[in-house]
Amino acid sequence: MENVTSIVTGVNILWTLIAACMVFFMQAGFALVEAGLTRAKNAGNILMKNMMDFACGVPVYFIIGFSLMFAGNKEGMGAFIGNLTDMFTGAVDGDFNFLASLSEHYNFTNLIFMSVFCATAATIVSGSMAERTKFKSYVIYSIVISGIVYPISGRWIWGGGWLSQMGFNDFAGSTAVHMVGGISALIGAKILGPRIGKYGKDGKAKAIPGHNLTLAGLGTFLLWFCWFGFNGGSTVAMLEESDGGIVSYAAALLSSRIIVNTNIAACLGAVATMTFTWIKYKKPDVSMTLNGALGGLVAITAGCNAVNQWAAALIGAIAGIVVVLSVEFFDNVAKVDDPVGAVSVHGVCGALGTILTGVFASNAFLEAAGKTRIEQIGIQILGVVTVAIWVSVTMTIVFQFLKHTIGLRVSTEDEIIGLDLTEHGLASSYAGFLTDPDAIQESVVIESDSKNPASEIPVEIVHRPRPAIDTDVKFTKIDIITRPSKLEDLKVAMNGIGITGMTVTNVMGYGMQKGNQAHYRGVEIDVTFLPKVKLEIVVCKVPVRTVIDTAKKVLQTGSIGDGKIFVHDVENVVKVRTGEEGYDALQDVE
Repeated sequence: MENVTSIVTGVNILWTLIAACMVFFMQAGFALVEAGLTRAKNAGNILMKNMMDFACGVPVYFIIGFSLMFAGNKEGMGAFIGNLTDMFTGAVDGDFNFLASLSEHYNFTNLIFMSVFCATAATIVSGSMAERTKFKSYVIYSIVISGIVYPISGRWIWGGGWLSQMGFNDFAGSTAVHMVGGISALIGAKILGPRIGKYGKDGKAKAIPGHNLTLAGLGTFLLWFCWFGFNGGSTVAMLEESDGGIVSYAAALLSSRIIVNTNIAACLGAVATMTFTWIKYKKPDVSMTLNGALGGLVAITAGCNAVNQWAAALIGAIAGIVVVLSVEFFDNVAKVDDPVGAVSVHGVCGALGTILTGVFASNAFLEAAGKTRIEQIGIQILGVVTVAIWVSVTMTIVFQFLKHTIGLRVSTEDEIIGLDLTEHGLASSYAGFLTDPDAIQESVVIESDSKNPASEIPVEIVHRPRPAIDTDVKFTKIDIITRPSKLEDLKVAMNGIGITGMTVTNVMGYGMQKGNQAHYRGVEIDVTFLPKVKLEIVVCKVPVRTVIDTAKKVLQTGSIGDGKIFVHDVENVVKVRTGEEGYDALQDVE
């Protein structure tokens, strides 16, 4: 019997620890999504905030939050808040013993598992308040939500509190984690105010595109993967032992069903958002579709244990449509500037998924819970409303206190420059990719022995006479800007008329039509820069007219966007390697 118990406990600990590690890695996913959907000048600040959510929040949760969430009896006031004194006396009730018997490894397992969930709730806010929040104020917020706000409402739901006693089902945290973070994000973003340039004088929202959708996409895939641990790992068990020593793997079967439900909801969330934006904006919106997948994941998190697969698909699809409408509402009606859609994905979809758990709960689940469908829906709504009120009140107090003491928002100048530089002294998170001399300051220092000036290396400057230039030869530079799809045909045509040297650059631009009409996260972009290629050619013997006529023949389709050709006079050409000038500089013959 003891051997069986040891095996069961060991397997369950291992599964829970693996899931905890997966949930921890969600921090990386959030950091990538938020950095990608905001501007490059704030990328370092985004990464720092996501790191500090975990690094500052987890110790506070360890010291205070875990006991507020799980310690003490569950009667009277214990149904609403844990007893901090029990943390030190050892009078801790239930499975989640803290310092009472910390030598029991299972308690360590639960502690780290619940800590990473706490960090997830805290980090949601980072994206909605991005690009304009003081870093020190954000760190204080993160400490407060981790130590007080999240643990108290978490006790109601997961710590044996009053909602749990009523039968409220939020299996992995649509409300306990995501809605708490989403409402905090809403309160913070509203009090903080929109980014500079987000709204025009007419009050109309303007698009501020993120700088790297690749990062946002990678972050979404990471979150999707880690969500299998977030939801599936919330069983905190794979095996169960009965009184007769018989081992059951019912928990493992439940975990696999939960992961299937999670995956289906994410898929349908993404598909629904893609289809809806395709119809609404005439093009499938990339960043919205990423939000749609995340919205489906958030929505299924509450009822992943309670619904069948068809219901999981429906919940995901509903969330995928609602997230688009929600982003547009907060952008255009509520005037809440949320750069990454955190309020819609986590707040709205979290509440929606929790309520839909009651609507779509399987008959078997309702029978086991001893509830009618109407009763379960009522309990789910009650839980959403009460937690929303708790978070709204407490976070309003926190953010207003910060605003009127140390300040919540950076100065206008700091916001325009970017928080990487003003908050962290970081010139750029992409310094190795910059070519702008104003963005990278370099200095070259020649060191010498101050005691022995003779050790300085002499520098000889040799002046060579400038070769004579054939003034009868005229140089002309021709710039051709056109569609990338035409580059290969154009290159072949230029080689055909004797042009052997050319420079090609990928550029962005627009003409009188201001590019194609486009939307970014539901907001019409006033001017859309379109991808083009710029071909630069310098000729002297080949007639300019020949180049122009050849280019026109290849590029002309009669449609807007065929491109333009610019012709410039060139005073001289110098080949750096040999020092040759004029006509000779254009020749590659040794």
